[in-house]
Amino acid sequence: MTKPSGWDLPEPHILTMIVPASAIDVMGHANNCEYLRWLEQIAWDHTRHLGLGWEQYQQLNRGMVARHTELEYLSPAFENDELEIGTWIVQNDQRISMVRRYQIRRPADGMTLLRGRTRWVCVAVDSGKPRRMPTEFIDGYAITAVEAD
Repeated sequence: MTKPSGWDLPEPHILTMIVPASAIDVMGHANNCEYLRWLEQIAWDHTRHLGLGWEQYQQLNRGMVARHTELEYLSPAFENDELEIGTWIVQNDQRISMVRRYQIRRPADGMTLLRGRTRWVCVAVDSGKPRRMPTEFIDGYAITAVEAD
């Protein structure tokens, strides 16, 4: 597999967006909290793309919740910037947890603005308690990219 230019890993699932005025803080750039919202948006977009939307979560009484997130802010985003948000599933223990990587890029200058990763844990939707992944999650959340050691 070849990496598309500028992406850390091959074949990202990509969501394109324009930074809205509502994301801009007193410093004149996108507030750091907005990046986390954007990562949640792409995680759900990718989840739906994999056939595992909220309806399936409810039917299976299983969902993935964030356990630990690391974000590395590299460069600011500004109002009206076009951004590409990429994500990959890089780990899945096929029991209870998986890891999703993220990268936010600004195509206009090729700059990577953020790199991040989240460990997600499978829980019962009705109780929020950790539960083993159903087969649908093991198959649906298969690893999409392998990280270099």
